[in-house]
Amino acid sequence: MSALAPVLEALTILIAEDSAADRLLLASIIRRQGHQVLTVSNGAEAIEVFARERPQLVLMDALMPVMDGFEAARQIKQLAGEALVPIIFLTSLRESEALAQCLDAGGDDFLPKPYNPLILAAKINAMDRLRRLQATVLQQRDLIARHHEHLMHEQRAAKAVFDKVAHSGCINAAPNIRYLQSPYALFNGDLLLAAYTPSGDMHVLLGDFTGHGLPAAIGAMPLAEVFYGMTAKGYGLTQTLREMNAKLKRILPVDMFCCATLLCLSAQRRAVEVWSGGMPEGYVHEIATGRRTPLMSRHLPLGVLSAEAFDDSTEVWPMALGDRVFLLSDGVLDTADANDQLFGAERLQQVFAANREPDRLFEDIEQALAAFRGQARDDVSMVEITLQAGQPLRAAEPMYADSGQSCPLDWSGSFEFRAQTLRTYNPLPYLLQLLLEIHG
Repeated sequence: MSALAPVLEALTILIAEDSAADRLLLASIIRRQGHQVLTVSNGAEAIEVFARERPQLVLMDALMPVMDGFEAARQIKQLAGEALVPIIFLTSLRESEALAQCLDAGGDDFLPKPYNPLILAAKINAMDRLRRLQATVLQQRDLIARHHEHLMHEQRAAKAVFDKVAHSGCINAAPNIRYLQSPYALFNGDLLLAAYTPSGDMHVLLGDFTGHGLPAAIGAMPLAEVFYGMTAKGYGLTQTLREMNAKLKRILPVDMFCCATLLCLSAQRRAVEVWSGGMPEGYVHEIATGRRTPLMSRHLPLGVLSAEAFDDSTEVWPMALGDRVFLLSDGVLDTADANDQLFGAERLQQVFAANREPDRLFEDIEQALAAFRGQARDDVSMVEITLQAGQPLRAAEPMYADSGQSCPLDWSGSFEFRAQTLRTYNPLPYLLQLLLEIHG
């Protein structure tokens, strides 16, 4: 006993051997090693006992009556499923082809006759280590799968809230907006927001947070809150930009920021006001002439600079009715092919140059990306906004709403803003919001 390899754990071992003498010898050796033994005389009995008793290891004679060991091994492996039940073939075969047949049938090892107790003990221990390893792998896989499903469930719930907040404006309702968003992960690190001001202008924000997935999307909630809240109150781009920058600077970690382009399209003024920080070039497309004016990024991204250092200066470009503004995130340009070549700005310019129908620009870009056979490395976003006449005046939603039954019928209010205040403060959004909170 002392010369045998130490037993890791007592196993239940099935011996399938048609020779009664060999069964008795093997059972004696294995019991002396500390294991429990089940014995059968043919392959059919081996399958029946395995299905009933579920032993952890099988010693299988290759040549037996009724059903040979090869077929029995195949059926036992099917019954075992994902669990590893090692099968050691007991064989007097010496030809390589016959030994290979043992392994092809599902055997994990073979032991030649006559049996050597030391070799048998070592092989049992080796197979037991493999069995334990397989069980650990399956257990960890199932644990990871449960954790993954739990995480995905939480992310899906968070995404539902995120989508409602991020898309609470007019992005899906405005007839003059076309957009494409293809997130790299469940959450989109690119943010596309659009809303009307009380005067009927349209504010549009395309943002691209550092990275992708949940970490990149987490900053979108406060950014959307500032964008929609200040747009509804009538604030202009500069005040909105300053608030968004200050908020992101305060809440984001130092290695996160948001590249962004913020637009104000005004049909009344026939112009677009633009601020861009860290984004790829956008374009103003003049339909009458076909000319495209690039909208250059001239600022650092949001959330990088302090309030004192932040530059809120904007550019204003004239637009005629029917002209379009095209914006994109760098996920379009950074799409790579199998040779690690990027789609790049030059190929995008070629698509623009070849386009003859502005209504098909999106389809042309998508076809070019498909023909490029690229693999996205980041969130992909594109948006096109057409300047249309007759945008309705949109009153912002009141901050507090009730049934509307208790409306003031006769009221007045007065405010005094002195010169020192007016030099640094625009009172119009504040007064407008006060009026909007009054029903009727």
